[in-house]
Amino acid sequence: MSNCAISVENISKKYQISSGKQRHDTFRDLLAERLCSVFRRNGSGSSGPTSFWALQDVSFKIGQGQIVGIIGQNGAGKSTLMKILSRITQPTLGRAEINGRVGSLLEVGTGFHPELSGRENIFLNGAIIGMSKAEIRRHFDAIVDFAEVEKFIDMPVKRYSSGMYVRLAFAVAAYLEPEVLLVDEVLSVGDAAFQKKCLGKIEDAAKGGRTVVFISHNMTAINSLCERVIWVDSGKVVEDGSAAETVKSYLAKSVKSLDLCEEVWHDPGEAPGNDMVRLHRVRVRRQDGSLSDPLTMQTPFLTEVECWNMIAGAHLHITLHLYNAEGVIAFTTASLEGDRPMPAGLFRCVCSFPGELLNSGQHRFVVLVVKDSNSVICKHESRVSFDIIDVRERQGAYFGREPGVVQPVLKWTTEYLS
Repeated sequence: MSNCAISVENISKKYQISSGKQRHDTFRDLLAERLCSVFRRNGSGSSGPTSFWALQDVSFKIGQGQIVGIIGQNGAGKSTLMKILSRITQPTLGRAEINGRVGSLLEVGTGFHPELSGRENIFLNGAIIGMSKAEIRRHFDAIVDFAEVEKFIDMPVKRYSSGMYVRLAFAVAAYLEPEVLLVDEVLSVGDAAFQKKCLGKIEDAAKGGRTVVFISHNMTAINSLCERVIWVDSGKVVEDGSAAETVKSYLAKSVKSLDLCEEVWHDPGEAPGNDMVRLHRVRVRRQDGSLSDPLTMQTPFLTEVECWNMIAGAHLHITLHLYNAEGVIAFTTASLEGDRPMPAGLFRCVCSFPGELLNSGQHRFVVLVVKDSNSVICKHESRVSFDIIDVRERQGAYFGREPGVVQPVLKWTTEYLS
């Protein structure tokens, strides 16, 4: 038997985006189009069909037993690729071959019949991927236990919450032992405990020799679970290589560009402040001087604040309030050693942040200029924002975000007592 589990050769997928007649890949798409057409007025559509290439000339091979991550921003073509691999839709050009039974979890409820009960859907999904009733019965109790839906197993799944739905769908996809497991970004529906269970199950599947293709925006999970990562952007493969290098390249290009790491006022008359002090610049940058690499939890970085002092001899210092994305203040720091008489003119205060301090997520500053150690003469809520990325390789089954504002690396010791 070939050692290649998945072979993708020059796949391209084109969609028509217009209000006129077009091809539909699923019955749901066709039904939605028919319903929408009822409400359209004559002549209200677009002037003619336009095409959109969701994928363009994508090629790669995945060996048996590999766990491969697919990353990219929303709309990059990742989910379209997974639908082609799952035989939900056909490519416009090229072909994909998969050796072995395929289990897929692409979106909540894929493959479930809403009118059937949870029990009936388990047997239906097993039959679809070619399992016998005996095989399905052997795994039935484990599926129900994992999904935590024992009380509702004979209820139609249309009455399930989204969390119950996705728990059962994942359990079915994971426990019916497909040789190839395709998982799209659906785990975000569940809570942290459920995500931990699912990521652990994905890791177990890979260790058991099954092939796993995993789409996620969780770079920690991608970096820790996957041997190899394929980066897709605008329907094309940008990079295909080791997890660490590909994730680093993706973050440097795709995430760094979303940050606003500097704001500058060239004219003191338009800058925040008053007749005593005016801001000139607020900036965040890596300590090593790199302008392209993102800030990770391990990256030391600098915060620079430049001000025009309007009054010679004023005793000034800078205070920073650091907030996370939830608006919680992480801590306050101040340049108290700079509280001394200052000449009139431009001055700069630099604060050094060590690595292994902040938790992952978005952060922003409030900048205060303080006179005589106790009088705030200027307060500015800076638009500067920066994202701390978690790309640590972790042991264990949980790869989600840890709670807390800071995430310091502290020294621990363990000793045997008796």
